[in-house]
Amino acid sequence: MYTREQIMKVVEEKGYKYFHDTADKSYDVNIIGIRNSETKGRVTNAFDDLITISYKDENCEWQYHEFACTTDPGTHWVENIMRKEGVAVLKEGQYRGSHKLRLHQGKYLALGQKKDVTVYRDNNRDGVYDLDDNNTQTGLFGINIHRATGRAGRKSTRVDKWSAGCQVIAHNDDWHEFLDICQSAREIHGNSFSYTLLESKDIA
Repeated sequence: MYTREQIMKVVEEKGYKYFHDTADKSYDVNIIGIRNSETKGRVTNAFDDLITISYKDENCEWQYHEFACTTDPGTHWVENIMRKEGVAVLKEGQYRGSHKLRLHQGKYLALGQKKDVTVYRDNNRDGVYDLDDNNTQTGLFGINIHRATGRAGRKSTRVDKWSAGCQVIAHNDDWHEFLDICQSAREIHGNSFSYTLLESKDIA
């Protein structure tokens, strides 16, 4: 849907860091989520966003991948709020060194939050995400990057309980491709990953 160059341009125009791997070490990954602006904040309960990852490979060739995901919580947690402030919706921005490879809920390897992020809080259960800058919190909320279905070759189609604010990849095969890249990056650059979230409306 997008090109690496399109995303790089927006990231740098916003003043965020894009990792160019000028030393050609390989796998200096750019993990960038793209929230679907066309839904206008409606709770779609669908994997209608993207996670992208771009990096130079061992041959110093740029690689770029897109994976269907959700960057928003599913209907279950929008309607069944876990804390009085409301369900968490990650705010757009760049979070440097925010994640590390570790077990998600003690079950399987994923990218777990390790530094503060900022989330919107929505507690009115009206079917629309309230992305209100006056109602945010910054801290450690377990906003992880993980998979939906654990079944090989399968894809989840409804978010439901898969996300209470986490960034969740729909297809199991996509997840393993993403995870393999992150593990290669860890071997070279250490266990620290930045995450950037953009709005699709910002990409030409």
